[in-house]
Amino acid sequence: MSVSGRSTTSARREAVQSASVPGAVARAPRLAFATAAAAALLIGAAAPAAAAPVGERAAGGHYVALGDSYSSGPGIPQQTDTVCGRSDRNYPSLVANAVGAADFTDVTCAGADTTHMAGSQESAPPQLDALRPDTTLVTLGVGGNDLDLAGIITRCVLVGYLAPNGSPCKSSFTLFGRDAIDSRINATAPKIDAVLKEIHARSPQARVLLVGYPSLLPDDGSSCRETIPLAAGDFGWVRDKEKHLNTMLAQQANVYDADYVDTYGPSVGHDACRPAGTRWIEPADSAEGAGFHPNATGHRSMADAVLSTLNG
Repeated sequence: MSVSGRSTTSARREAVQSASVPGAVARAPRLAFATAAAAALLIGAAAPAAAAPVGERAAGGHYVALGDSYSSGPGIPQQTDTVCGRSDRNYPSLVANAVGAADFTDVTCAGADTTHMAGSQESAPPQLDALRPDTTLVTLGVGGNDLDLAGIITRCVLVGYLAPNGSPCKSSFTLFGRDAIDSRINATAPKIDAVLKEIHARSPQARVLLVGYPSLLPDDGSSCRETIPLAAGDFGWVRDKEKHLNTMLAQQANVYDADYVDTYGPSVGHDACRPAGTRWIEPADSAEGAGFHPNATGHRSMADAVLSTLNG
């Protein structure tokens, strides 16, 4: 299997130091759910996904992986691109191995938002440039950074110390009866549409899968303030915002000839509040992966969800 990507670009990039919570990349990927300020407050090996039969359009052809840090796998060894936080055990790599892709191009990059699909991201070229007319499979995991989730969680952590038993973050984003985060999600929908349309235009033969985000916090709304210092009442609110984001992605996939991949459902019970060995989301930077990102087991689950969708 020919494995490409931006190897020549990554070879000349310098190594960067790890930043807690945002992930182990110097550009501080916004989807890592906190900045360095919040990092001070937030306190494995996985086998490749099993091979499975896939549709004719997906197997044996050219597979392109597009997306942000939830697709690239920051902090998971081995890192193949330290600037973009890309791991050779992220779900795109596992999927490529499972489907037997003849040609695999992984351009996922931490910090990417919808503007970086058609536009450059610092030294990284537009991700859509990896597409070809003969591309047969595309996975896309993007949208969270368009909401500035790092800023949201940073605010939630800070105000959580003022009212630890209430819902101060929810209150701060819902002044005057309008939920600012819901508005951001709604504003991101047409941006997702534009990306999907461009993928179809550049690779008309490709099957396109839009990958959702896994469960970051307990699905039942319970809190774990000793691990993640949000106010107790804000855990459920943040969960609801993530669910709204995933619902929007599923709706856009349905409208624009793509398949939505549900990674949230399979990951319930494996959120960042769970103990090591059970969690698929790391609550802080560790040897298993970047903080508030899926670890290797989480990426294996995401790969399984992609393969299940391909076979569906």
